[in-house]
Amino acid sequence: MTSAPSSSAYEELRTLFSRLSRFDHLSAIGGWDMQTMMPPGGSKARSAALAELSVLKHQILTAAKTGSLLEQALQESLSDIDRANLQEMRRQYDNAVLVPESLVEAKSLAGARCEHAWRAQRPANDWQGFSDNLREVVKLTREEAQIRAQAAGISRYDALLNLYEPGMSSHDLDRIFGDLKTWLPDLLQKVVAKQANEPCLIPQGPFDLEKQRQLGLSVMKLLGFNFDGGRVDVSVHPFCGGVPEDVRITTRYNQNEFLTALLGIVHETGHARYEQNLPREWLGQPVALARSTAIHESQSLLFEMQLARGSDFLKILRPLVTAQFGEQAALEEGNFIRLNQRVKPGLIRVDADEVSYPAHVILRYEIEQALVEGEIEVEDIPALWNEKMHHYLGLDTVGNYRNGCMQDIHWTDGAFGYFPTYTLGAMYAAQLFQHARKALPNLSDEIAAGDLSHLFHWLQQNIWHHGSRYSTNTLIANATGETLNPRYFRQHLENRYL
Repeated sequence: MTSAPSSSAYEELRTLFSRLSRFDHLSAIGGWDMQTMMPPGGSKARSAALAELSVLKHQILTAAKTGSLLEQALQESLSDIDRANLQEMRRQYDNAVLVPESLVEAKSLAGARCEHAWRAQRPANDWQGFSDNLREVVKLTREEAQIRAQAAGISRYDALLNLYEPGMSSHDLDRIFGDLKTWLPDLLQKVVAKQANEPCLIPQGPFDLEKQRQLGLSVMKLLGFNFDGGRVDVSVHPFCGGVPEDVRITTRYNQNEFLTALLGIVHETGHARYEQNLPREWLGQPVALARSTAIHESQSLLFEMQLARGSDFLKILRPLVTAQFGEQAALEEGNFIRLNQRVKPGLIRVDADEVSYPAHVILRYEIEQALVEGEIEVEDIPALWNEKMHHYLGLDTVGNYRNGCMQDIHWTDGAFGYFPTYTLGAMYAAQLFQHARKALPNLSDEIAAGDLSHLFHWLQQNIWHHGSRYSTNTLIANATGETLNPRYFRQHLENRYL
């Protein structure tokens, strides 16, 4: 009797990472439920369960055998895509093996505790209570950042940024955002002055919440969302979660106005379409994951800003709106377009127009970088926030923590390094949409006719189905002929608004 041939190290790794992806699946759905359906009393037990799962995944990923298999697999003959998959396995392993198990568990518990309390503390404007929890999250984040920074020979902030945007550094961000700061304030002023002479009516509510939900569903259908592999629910902060086979998106409704919830759905549907179109034959493997956070945000912002705020799309969106809420003067076509292209600096990032939005991101980037590097402490955040809000947007947040430094969910679970990817994503979105237009000369007419199939096919061929096969630079260069070029973003804003 002959013995069966032993599997290669790479095949063993594929099995191991498939197993890890199933744990990720449970974590994702458990996290989604925590933010949407779970009764408040379940928070402590769920936090403990998710922390336990984080530790289990960490143990499997960082086991000595995993490291040994990775070394062996490097010597094996692999196809290009298998080699790319192995590289992503290695990246996950290298990121995980640096951090002790105790820190993984402590961070998970502290983040869950902070996020859960924030839901009640934000409406109550309770900065004191929030800052007590945030202090622990920051302490643990700095510990992690220090470990990663020492291993890589880079700054603490860059070590965290690299988890969201591999290959990006604060030096790159300072250059990109530095250029943005030279022209954006002037553009913002010009647009606001121009629009001051363009009257714009505000739709009069109330807007029935069930009708808003139906409107959201009809727009998701128009945008190609696969309802057999996903759903939409309500949460305190809109997000896209779940897994490619079961994508969960959320929004939040307000009966006094419907556009915030609707555009939130458009944004999250952009994320969802990316997830639903990742390479199916590789699901469960690292190479099938989205390339980076900025690329993910580029898809949501391409849907929300490039597509949905464009006049062509707004003309087909308007009938869906009036079908639910009836006709009124503010929903007349010209006014509806002006309404959705209105530029007005405000306090809330997720409600911001695309011209003022980068200022919100730069403000957060500068604060979180200083916080991670230990240049400021948690108690310094409100004053610094107000100073930067005043400088960048001319607005005041003194004492208004709820709509100031407590408005976002990201810092509650230690997601420092995430914020810059929103504006990087907006830049990638402008670059991609411009090249989609070049490749599809009739795109404007197709959008106006409600036919988005060619645009989605272009995105699938150029971004979605590649997953993490290529680096961000290679992915974008393959799609557009060059790496990130912020010029497209500036061009887009000037063309649309001036």
